[in-house]
Amino acid sequence: QLQLVESGGGLAQPGGSLRLSCAVSGFLLDDYAIGWFRQAPGKEREGVSCISSSGGTTIYADSVEARFTISRDNAKNTVYLEMNSLKPEDTAVYYCAGVGSHGWRDFASLLDSDFDHWGQGTQVTVSS
Repeated sequence: QLQLVESGGGLAQPGGSLRLSCAVSGFLLDDYAIGWFRQAPGKEREGVSCISSSGGTTIYADSVEARFTISRDNAKNTVYLEMNSLKPEDTAVYYCAGVGSHGWRDFASLLDSDFDHWGQGTQVTVSS
């Protein structure tokens, strides 16, 4: 059974940092691109970042470029999202999602419709 579990959310002050983790089970992480998405109250879900199955391609939304860093540790079956210089507008529920690479190991996307498997989400609140 494919499963993704997010952790690491919580309360941070503006300018602070958090690191989110996405632990996967039931499949080989090496075969999947993993994306991070977020949804704030009253807003649509948006793509934040994605890393390809090869790890060689990473993409970011303009709103988080240069502040967030995505990485993966296939040996630990975990993908991370390092979030620095946090802003109140980063407040949202953050989800990780996976899609099989099907041989396209440099595939990465910020479209939620491209992803098949989703975690339950973790809340991030940025407030003083």
